[in-house]
Amino acid sequence: MLDVYKRPFDQLHPIICMDESPKQLISETRKPIPASPGRSAKYDYEYKRCGMANIFLACEPLAGKRMIKVTERRTALDWAGFIEEIAAQYEQAEKITLVMDNLNTHKAGSFYEKFPPEKAKALWDRFEFVHTPKHGSWLNIAEIELNVLWGQCLNRRIDDIETVRKEAVAWQDIRNNKNAKVNWQFATADARVKLSRLYPTLNS
Repeated sequence: MLDVYKRPFDQLHPIICMDESPKQLISETRKPIPASPGRSAKYDYEYKRCGMANIFLACEPLAGKRMIKVTERRTALDWAGFIEEIAAQYEQAEKITLVMDNLNTHKAGSFYEKFPPEKAKALWDRFEFVHTPKHGSWLNIAEIELNVLWGQCLNRRIDDIETVRKEAVAWQDIRNNKNAKVNWQFATADARVKLSRLYPTLNS
């Protein structure tokens, strides 16, 4: 997978990283006390659960692009629909390399659940799927982008999915307008040093 990140930028063969994360929708049960000079804002520890949302995020690290979709669920159909949207953004690409984890919905069967067989096969063939290793989701650059989204935008109580959608899209547009890229430094040689315990030892 690290060799994939070493590939040069190529519009015909873009490298896309994809990840998803749940977002609990929470409302306040008591009115917060706003900040005042010398005093920070105060929020009561009690809250009310208002359901869940799911955030899909895809990014092209070498181009400084990302796209977000917020859904009510995290089903195979939702994932297949998001992959279709990624493919539509890269109509001119000959092959799209997609880095993602091994979640049980990330499989060919999800396409066949949502689309007719011909379309499912055509969509599947547009991608080269690269999976992060088990317990190695941190190698997915999209996970880094999700952490940035969380820290800059969604790290607070939000009680409705429409607000999550609006704020996530606004964040996406700001990041894209800045052409914010990721300078990935962790290479295969680094992995052999830092993760030496995972490599077999050959006795001479």
